[in-house]
Amino acid sequence: MNDYCASDNGGRYDLAVVGAGSAGFSAAITAAGSGAKVALIGHGAIGGTCVNVGCVPSKAMIRAAEAIHGAKSASRFPGIAGDARVENWAQLVTSKDDLVDGLRQKKYADLLPEYENIDYFDEGPARIVEGGVRIGERLIQAPKIIVATGGRPSLPPIKGIDEVSTLDSTELLDLQILPKSLIFIGGGYIGSELALMMARMGVDVTIICRSRLLPGAEPEISDALTESFRAEDITIYCGSTYDACRQDASGVTICIEHEGERRELTADALAVMTGRTPNTEGLSLEDVSVALDKRGAIVVGDNMQTSNPDIYAAGDVTNRDQFVYMAAYGAKLAALNAVAMGSESYDNSAMPWVVFTDPQIAGVGLSEAEAREAGFDVKTSVVPLDQVPRALAARDTRGLIKLVADRKTDKLLGGQIMAPEGSDSIQTLVMALKFGMTAKALGETIFPYLTTVEGLKLAAQTFDKDITKLSCCAG
Repeated sequence: MNDYCASDNGGRYDLAVVGAGSAGFSAAITAAGSGAKVALIGHGAIGGTCVNVGCVPSKAMIRAAEAIHGAKSASRFPGIAGDARVENWAQLVTSKDDLVDGLRQKKYADLLPEYENIDYFDEGPARIVEGGVRIGERLIQAPKIIVATGGRPSLPPIKGIDEVSTLDSTELLDLQILPKSLIFIGGGYIGSELALMMARMGVDVTIICRSRLLPGAEPEISDALTESFRAEDITIYCGSTYDACRQDASGVTICIEHEGERRELTADALAVMTGRTPNTEGLSLEDVSVALDKRGAIVVGDNMQTSNPDIYAAGDVTNRDQFVYMAAYGAKLAALNAVAMGSESYDNSAMPWVVFTDPQIAGVGLSEAEAREAGFDVKTSVVPLDQVPRALAARDTRGLIKLVADRKTDKLLGGQIMAPEGSDSIQTLVMALKFGMTAKALGETIFPYLTTVEGLKLAAQTFDKDITKLSCCAG
């Protein structure tokens, strides 16, 4: 046990939280703030996925890659030339690790002494038992338990994959030597972000995906991202299947079928980005009647309660949204409901999501397909970025904005943005959805000129106007 851990309180607590990542900390701090005595049980690096191997290190490296691209693309402005390259990969990786270490210490380890009601145990792994949690020979007694053990990268069932050089997202970010070539299996959020990052670092990148890039995004967004990637010399095989791989002196070879043709692709290694597996093994959840879905994730209700009324769960270990802010949000609700007699209900209707590619992709609410499936009479608006003055001034018109609304009521249902500042712009649409705005009201709202977020106003106006016939700032 580390020196910032409190005494074990005689083994009796109001709440035991299993997992010391973002969700676990959120649950523990919330419960402690309500006066509960909390046992926080960790195993491995404190802080969980986001700070150690996920959000923080990946975004640091993505930003570094953007700096390289920014210098190389300076020539889009007449009279300007620039260039940049990776000069010392190992030094870049070390700087990323230093950032992670600092944030983990400041935002997790150093926080624990500030909460007298929280005792931290890093003696895992833990097993859930009747009336508490067992870690080794120690029994933590608690009438309520929150499971927040997160998830881990998973491997697809490909013949020979256990015998070749593979990299998951964690291993990719820890590489000490920059490879010459990589094949990415999977074109989802993580795969798209890291594939572009490595391509900009000078790696020859190929992406293989079963359907398309970002299959959950609007088709227009996916198509635009594919075009943007190919413009940066990334090879993409969409709608492909893969069934076997092998390794020899030339590298790792994967066999795929694409457009009815069988191909063999070879690279230094396979970067496998095909999803994550919930960390439920070894918790003995079956012994305490906690139901799991087919992925092995804990099934929770809107109150974050499992099938066992004394056990709650939050974060990537559940069947809920796998975003760090939603993990923290769900854990807060779980804590309030478990120890403060709350009646809080999980609500993701105005949940933003962001993919940190370049351009960034962000969305909130329903897609067109989801809205139609939900029974709405749907109308849509699509504005390419070459109609947004900010993009024209920046000489970067890669991207688009799409809005979805109910034709009968004009109420906004959702939207997605592909733009360099898409991650920041999406919050305006979040607020519009949260407070039930109509497309007309959004189109009549005053926006600052020469901003990316102004594109939302233009998209709202495009439901019933031809924006190509409007002057700048026209309302």
